[in-house]
Amino acid sequence: MSNQTELIKQLVEKRAAARLGGGEKRIADQHAKNKLTARERIGMLLDEGSFEEYGMFVQHRCTDFGMEKNKVDGDGVVTGMGTIDGRLVYVAAQDFTVSGGSLSESQAAKICKVMDMAVRNGAPMIAINDSGGARIQEGVNALAGYAEIFQRNILASGVVPQISGIFGPCAGGAVYSPALTDFNIMVKDTSYMYLTGPTVVKSVTGEDVDHEQLGGASVHSTKSGVAHFAAENEQDGIQTIKNLLSFLPSNNREEAPFKDSCDPAGRVDDALNDIIPDNPNKAYDMYGVIGSIVDDGIFLEVQKNWAKNIIIGFAHMNGRSVGIVANQPAVLAGVLDINASRKAGRFVRFCDAFNIPLVTLVDVPGFLCGTQQEYGGIIANGAKLLYAYGEATVPKVTVTLRKSYGGAHIVMSSKQLRGDINYAWPTANIAVMGADGAVGIVYSKELKAAATPEEKAALKEEKKKEYDELFCNPYKAASYGYIDDVIEPRNTRFRVIRALESLADKKLQNPARKHDNLPL
Repeated sequence: MSNQTELIKQLVEKRAAARLGGGEKRIADQHAKNKLTARERIGMLLDEGSFEEYGMFVQHRCTDFGMEKNKVDGDGVVTGMGTIDGRLVYVAAQDFTVSGGSLSESQAAKICKVMDMAVRNGAPMIAINDSGGARIQEGVNALAGYAEIFQRNILASGVVPQISGIFGPCAGGAVYSPALTDFNIMVKDTSYMYLTGPTVVKSVTGEDVDHEQLGGASVHSTKSGVAHFAAENEQDGIQTIKNLLSFLPSNNREEAPFKDSCDPAGRVDDALNDIIPDNPNKAYDMYGVIGSIVDDGIFLEVQKNWAKNIIIGFAHMNGRSVGIVANQPAVLAGVLDINASRKAGRFVRFCDAFNIPLVTLVDVPGFLCGTQQEYGGIIANGAKLLYAYGEATVPKVTVTLRKSYGGAHIVMSSKQLRGDINYAWPTANIAVMGADGAVGIVYSKELKAAATPEEKAALKEEKKKEYDELFCNPYKAASYGYIDDVIEPRNTRFRVIRALESLADKKLQNPARKHDNLPL
């Protein structure tokens, strides 16, 4: 056997060993937990045969605590590039079979390399997290590695889409990288995120909680809003990443991919003419409106189970990607509160960063009142959504379906926040407040002067009717040009699509500045 043949044989053997990560037993342990390995995850995520791996033979350089005797090629993370539906992406998947996927200085360097390549080459960055945290034996070097990753998350923000899959443990400092990325996908029952684990929590606060209660997918998808999607299993999580990418451009200089649809742009839906109840205090389901106007009724909702009084997500309209923001009258009457403002504000900013037009469906009675909201900072949090819409330069089409009152009217992509085309249905009520509250304030003296309760009630009803006729319709706002047209509900899809097409070449630039100062 020639020397060259022997060297090639050694290479093949080293590759085979590296692909096994921590070995067959640890792979079996991973499978026993209903978890896939890093390479299995990458294989499911990327187009077949497209993966190009970098850093297969990287090893850690730690010599403390006998670590020099425990080296594995790859050092607990698989990194490289590949394609999803033919589009270039970069990926880093932590390998729990090697030192529990713990982050070393060398592992961080591998991750940082592909993050740099993603930004340089204008491609999405996907990180799959499955790690016990910082490698304790490496001390401050592991912490420095995390910081290097965080810095790249920050610089990549708004430049390329960043998606985090939480497919196992993610604790301590490790949680900040997913928090800095655009979207987090967690897996029910097998993944968790928290800053400090149950043992530390018990010793410090006395609380007795387990991993799932402290930071499981259900917690972060319903209570904290940290997770954007809660997948049933890893296959579902990987498919969610693929679905999400189908709506997104590869970077901030590109348009989102166009998707052919057989759904006619001019399709009408007579059901929309009857969807608004006659009783203004009666709820209806906004999902019915969204499903009616988007291509093929397909809507990828984001943060579905958190702040359910507002709906956000992606769809296509005549093949174009759009971001949908809609109040949900079926939950808390569709009011804006702290969580809804945060949820929608961040989504609006993401869409604006990546050239995705915004379609806003409005039915909002106002901001939620009360001490809990005021003490929690509803003013600053509501301002986040206001700021996001006012800052956005992408095409913005707004449709007011029913209520649009007070400050909430302004916030929800009003004409004064540079809404490009603002439509209203005939059922729209656009005013400072509803008739009940307005009459009580405007006619307070007259109501107090009423001789009997019956006279007071009759006067109130009379004044409410006058107020309704004057303000609780779309025509007052239309008379000032704040509403561009009052449209028949059944034609909403066609009118919105035509508006978006007219705005396809929109050019708008904000004043030059180092960066803004969003009210955090």
